[in-house]
Amino acid sequence: MEVVVKAHMPGLVARVVVNEGERVTAGQEVAVINCMKTEISVITETDGVVKDILVKEWDEMEIGSPMIVLEA
Repeated sequence: MEVVVKAHMPGLVARVVVNEGERVTAGQEVAVINCMKTEISVITETDGVVKDILVKEWDEMEIGSPMIVLEA
């Protein structure tokens, strides 16, 4: 089953902290969004393996923008 980690607030992608093929656990930080000079962690709610990274640094995010696809 695929799970898409989405942006929970608007801003710019400051960094992606996982790599494709990496195993992640629920509650783990997978990316960071910069919003008004504040860095906010993007956390996965599901255990899984990173299947695809859809963003790169400085991409602009809106609420609900897909960021990372996990194979749960």
